[in-house]
Amino acid sequence: MKIKTDKMEMVPAKLTKRLILEAEGLIQEGWYANKSELIRDAVRNLINKLKIQRLEKAVKEDIEWGLYGK
Repeated sequence: MKIKTDKMEMVPAKLTKRLILEAEGLIQEGWYANKSELIRDAVRNLINKLKIQRLEKAVKEDIEWGLYGK
């Protein structure tokens, strides 16, 4: 499935002061150009992590079923 990425949508979010300070630190260190870039990267990473977890769970369930019929 290909998702169109040419349009951005504003998503308001509240973050703790600690998260803001951590984000600003990463930006100052040059890891990200700005908070928007950092947040987009964090959301992408979370989505990928959850997809991998779901896939691993499905594989484990298939193996269990294959080995034990459960």
